[in-house]
Amino acid sequence: MPATAPIRVMTVDDHPLMREGIAALLAAHDGLELVGEAADGQAAVEAFAALRPDVVLMDLQMPELDGAAAIARIVAQSPDARVLVLTTYRGDAQARRAFAAGASGYLLKNAIRRELVEAIRQVHAGRRYLPAEVAAELGQYALQDELSARELDVLRRLAQGGSNRDIGAELGLSEDTVKTHMKAILSKLHAADRTQAVVIAIRRGIVDVWN
Repeated sequence: MPATAPIRVMTVDDHPLMREGIAALLAAHDGLELVGEAADGQAAVEAFAALRPDVVLMDLQMPELDGAAAIARIVAQSPDARVLVLTTYRGDAQARRAFAAGASGYLLKNAIRRELVEAIRQVHAGRRYLPAEVAAELGQYALQDELSARELDVLRRLAQGGSNRDIGAELGLSEDTVKTHMKAILSKLHAADRTQAVVIAIRRGIVDVWN
């Protein structure tokens, strides 16, 4: 009986040490073969087109093109692509964006040593991989109203320390309109005040203060 072909894996992460660690982990397991690496989302899209790996391991926060956008482009060129997100972000908003873009699985980086190999095999087999803690986050907020695009614009600027006047000036809105959006944000996030709204938004991955 011929030997089963190894699962061909490509890793995408802007941190060289993370790529090196994953490479060492894959090398220690039969049936897995690292065929390529990329350090940003744009390079990942190009490398996927050239290599056609069986499974892509994708970080979310990267330069040039973020992970969710890269996933969407990869899936657009190959609808049956298998992409497993590796991230430090357990928030439901990040996971929701990744799956909406076409991800097949979602794994927290602190679980890589324990779960990566099994996650790769599950995703390669056509199954979705989702840790219990991330699934719980998704379930907890599943019925909440999503923020509109304009509310997200306001919230991002609020997270950067903007006042209502500053936010209005940047977005071309009156202060009263900004206050209306702020009221809706507090209601949808179940936040008591502006500070709590920002804390909740960062924890859930709705906004990223580093971008």
